[in-house]
Amino acid sequence: MFTEERQEAILQKLREYGKVKVRSLSEEFHVTEDCIRKDLKTLEKAGHLKRTYGGAILSGDYPLDRDVIDRRTVNEEKKDIIAQKAFSLIRDNETIFLDISTSNIKLAKLLADSGRRLVVVSNMIDILQILAASPMITTVGTGGIMYRTVNGFMGSAAIEVIKQYSFDRAFIGTCGLDMTDLSVTTFGVEDGLTKKAAISSSRHTYVVMEKDKFYFNDSYKFTHFDDIDGIITDERPDPAAVGTLEAAGVQLY
Repeated sequence: MFTEERQEAILQKLREYGKVKVRSLSEEFHVTEDCIRKDLKTLEKAGHLKRTYGGAILSGDYPLDRDVIDRRTVNEEKKDIIAQKAFSLIRDNETIFLDISTSNIKLAKLLADSGRRLVVVSNMIDILQILAASPMITTVGTGGIMYRTVNGFMGSAAIEVIKQYSFDRAFIGTCGLDMTDLSVTTFGVEDGLTKKAAISSSRHTYVVMEKDKFYFNDSYKFTHFDDIDGIITDERPDPAAVGTLEAAGVQLY
């Protein structure tokens, strides 16, 4: 099979399955993994796909490119699992930060119904509206420039408020992980800097994300594994990813 034919076959698999793995492609086409990586690099430069840890996805196929408003009802069962795990870590009288995240919307609902006495700071309007109904929770909105696509606040004004607090725990959303350099990513600098400020102000930091995000990453790296305590997900990823997290000292919930 010629290189062009193999690359077209890879694209066909991507169209059919949404993602591919280097190892399985190497075995199927009887070429080395380095050869497959070169194919993926060529196809990425042509704009056909986006390389991820151990494989690739179709370019533009990543679900977090859509507005947060559109994602509220996506993977609801997975987000319920994530929210329950995050909820179990929170204690009475703590001060916590809830970042822009549809999983954190679920967590906010659990907190509002829990009767726990908390201080909760958030930059997401959905979360603030939910928590405002609870008399036991002191709810603090960061304010700042409001971004419609995420229904929340990002940037310097929000960061200035976040920096005034010392959080017991911060629950941070992400667009995915870059497992090659052990970084956590999001879609842009304003969101990334806002998340970074919350991490710097928190004693314990957890990334909340569905399992699929182990195999995606976005353009802005806002922190690295050294700066987080754990990743809260709905299901354990593959053994290679688990091994990488363990080696980095990141707890998987």
